[in-house]
Amino acid sequence: MTHPTMEDAFAHHVWASLRLIDACLPLTAEQLETPVAGTYGSILETARHLVDADAWYLFCMTGGKVPEIEEDRVMDLSELRSEMASHDSAWSDLLATKPDPDAVLTVTHDDGSKTQATMGIRLAQAVHHGTDHRSHICTVLTTLGVEPPAIDVWDFGAQNGRVVEMSPAT
Repeated sequence: MTHPTMEDAFAHHVWASLRLIDACLPLTAEQLETPVAGTYGSILETARHLVDADAWYLFCMTGGKVPEIEEDRVMDLSELRSEMASHDSAWSDLLATKPDPDAVLTVTHDDGSKTQATMGIRLAQAVHHGTDHRSHICTVLTTLGVEPPAIDVWDFGAQNGRVVEMSPAT
């Protein structure tokens, strides 16, 4: 049985985000608010941005079937984790519809301006955005002396039996 082409990419995206949030849960409030030059912001600020944007991408690409996060809602890491966990099935459901990568989606912004982009570009942006900001959080963790969790695609594949390392034949 086959699954949608991008399913592994989005399953990894959610998995890596959840592992990273889990690694941050034991941190102190001070650590969560520590800014580091060259990153988006503090761990908490970046995690909020990552999850909020992910919900927005889903909202846009599902025609509003997945709700946006309310603009004034401020979530802690536990709430962010719960929200991100719900995105696993939302991405899977979207990909199961086999969206046309060439379909143009138009988003109207609050100021009345519009952005047109293909579904393929929007899907690529969602994956890239998550990777970029997870990297920022890992940089902050490293700066704090905390070892970031292993969250690359190879780790995901190995954990899920989709990458198997084999010793050379003797």
